[in-house]
Amino acid sequence: MARRVKIAAAQLGPLNRSDSRAAAVKRLIALMREAHARGARFVVFPELALTTFFPRWWIADQDEVDRRYFETAMPSPDTQALFDEGRRLGIGYYLGYAEIADVHGRLRRFNTAILVGPDGSIVGKYRKVHLPGHAEHKPQAAFQHLEKKYFEVGDLGFRVWRYLDTITGMLICNDRRWPEAFRVLALQGAEIVALGFNTPTENLHYPEPPALRVHHHLIMAQSMAFQNATWLVETAKCGVEDGFRMFGHSLIVAPSGEIAAKSTTEDDEVICFDCDIDLAQNLKRTMFDFAAHRRPEHYRLIVERVGAEVTPANEPRQPHAGETASGAGVSSRV
Repeated sequence: MARRVKIAAAQLGPLNRSDSRAAAVKRLIALMREAHARGARFVVFPELALTTFFPRWWIADQDEVDRRYFETAMPSPDTQALFDEGRRLGIGYYLGYAEIADVHGRLRRFNTAILVGPDGSIVGKYRKVHLPGHAEHKPQAAFQHLEKKYFEVGDLGFRVWRYLDTITGMLICNDRRWPEAFRVLALQGAEIVALGFNTPTENLHYPEPPALRVHHHLIMAQSMAFQNATWLVETAKCGVEDGFRMFGHSLIVAPSGEIAAKSTTEDDEVICFDCDIDLAQNLKRTMFDFAAHRRPEHYRLIVERVGAEVTPANEPRQPHAGETASGAGVSSRV
């Protein structure tokens, strides 16, 4: 019997600085109720779903940032109503937020997502690894993208959880541009990848037409889902937020790489699809049979080098210890 899970991407329109946590949670609950009424068992909310996208501003007072935008506990007094409603409805969800954590006696700040079960328990936690943007102030820029200032690189790695009779992993926003993240999840058997994002329509770093940014967003989602034979759910917070636009195009992508559902607005919107979790089994057994076809002995450069270095064609890379000059050697998993 096929395993089916009806999944919803619960897109949020803009959350402005003037909007309270209570107002954000009220909107999330309304989206959860709509998703449940449409038969969804799992709802994917956006990245930083409780506040405006605050990394667009340089704020010198860290205490102000912590007080206005970060959570010290989950559930918190402000989010308890969401947990209570999820438990009442018996629905699971992914929720993104800014987290302050006491790690071995030191306060650390992360861009975080949690996986919450239908019983209201926190099943898993992920902290964003691929932080975009910059840490220094750029006063001449139209806006800032200060994730490297306000967050540390996530310390939990890429994990999966047995969830709603599936194997589910989590990523956040910019992670979707890095194939290594998806492949590590797929090597652990991921069948669903949930991902929330907040993506500015304008590229801060170089001129890029908005339509091209959306094109890249769509082809990345389709290729990552297909090449890793997983369902992929990407959910936006979008619209004109505090005067700055972020694009929507929340979507659910099948393991075939086909877009199964996509949002049509930049406001609060629920899209759903009844996902056949076993749809990818033929891909996992054939084209993407990792055990049969992967050759990690030739992929070492992926984990040994961070930045690109060009090697002249007449100066081939020297083999590592244990390799032959052709690059063959003892296989090791990465």
